[in-house]
Amino acid sequence: MALEIKSVDSLVGTPISYAYAVKAGPWVFLTGHEAFDWRTGTIDASMSGPAGFPAYGTRHPSRREADFVLRRMADVLREYGTDLSHAIRLDQYYPNPRAVAAYHLSRHDNFGDYIPPSTSVVMERLFGASSTISTSLIAAMPEPGREIRKVYPAGVASAPTSGFVPAVVCDEFVFVAGQMAHNPGTGLDPRAVVPDHAAWAGIPIRRQTEFIIEHKLKPALEAAGSALDQSVKAQIYLADIADAPDCLDVWNEHYAGIPCALTVVPTKSFATVGGIVEINLIALVSDAKRRKEVIEADVPEMAAYGPHLKVGEFFLPSGLMAVGHDGSIIGRDVSSSFAGLAHAGYTQAAALYDYLGALCHAAGTAMDQLLRAQYFVADVAAFSGIATAWLSRYGAQPHPFLCVETPSPMPAPVCAMIGDFWISTATP
Repeated sequence: MALEIKSVDSLVGTPISYAYAVKAGPWVFLTGHEAFDWRTGTIDASMSGPAGFPAYGTRHPSRREADFVLRRMADVLREYGTDLSHAIRLDQYYPNPRAVAAYHLSRHDNFGDYIPPSTSVVMERLFGASSTISTSLIAAMPEPGREIRKVYPAGVASAPTSGFVPAVVCDEFVFVAGQMAHNPGTGLDPRAVVPDHAAWAGIPIRRQTEFIIEHKLKPALEAAGSALDQSVKAQIYLADIADAPDCLDVWNEHYAGIPCALTVVPTKSFATVGGIVEINLIALVSDAKRRKEVIEADVPEMAAYGPHLKVGEFFLPSGLMAVGHDGSIIGRDVSSSFAGLAHAGYTQAAALYDYLGALCHAAGTAMDQLLRAQYFVADVAAFSGIATAWLSRYGAQPHPFLCVETPSPMPAPVCAMIGDFWISTATP
């Protein structure tokens, strides 16, 4: 199954070949879409407004930006023979909360009555300096056997302003939207809150993580005909990366003996005031013919927080960091002296590609089957080094990437990035 890739050979006039869309059989991936011209980097006048009066108009600039992004995504899907009504997952990143409300208005207009499971978080900065929205999407082809079943579990809902379906089932996969320890419209659930008057009544991150797993993820999976042990991939977004040990301790209590790829990402803020963690999840239905297979290779244990899984036509590694076998970030002794070379971006991306190469070999696939790459970076300027590492390793192969800057700190000192990848296992 050869990939059908749509790409720009020279992203903003550079040697970077950007794959803005990848189709693998019945699945379509649109990754890292922001509202600028991919070839020139210019902002369309429909978004920027008149040069002397950019605020002129009846729509907020972020709304105009969202309209541009979603219409372009719809056009790309149409070229493949599918559309927004067949989307099964959305990931959205913003540099400020004001853009979220504008984007939601556009999303309702463009998606109509069905908005797929969604994750929205606020980050420090996006790839384009003026971008206020970065969107990625996974869609299915409109084929028999790939119908989308919408799931509305009791107690697992989205706010009306957001309006996404909490979970969907498509071709044995369950996609659960990003979940927080809240009740839409009323804020944090009291069961997830440590009372203000109590100094030793629990730890907030543990309370919220436990609540999400017990009262959001489990009910969503059950309603979809699945269960926790069918989980295959999760992303955990944390407002304070120092909370990772407690969050992961709770996670591992529930996931002991359950292989599930896991990516942990620092995040600036969320939709709910007081919310400090959001988790999205992908699973298989309980009667799925696909099976999970743990993939192992010579990759340092501390380079990832979870196992790496082969699941049917997908290889789903856990989020990777460039941690060496000695527990130190690769290149750390040199990178700080050569920021002008984006040395940290280059050396750490090269290490990630080494790890991925070994894992892909063990999974029976290769990086020319990459479907999407999400780079969560400490400084967006690190992408210059990432691009250099990609070019030196893979040449002109189009790169289906998203790059967003997280708040500091990262999980490990001088860690420049966390990489989250999807790779096809189908034989070309």
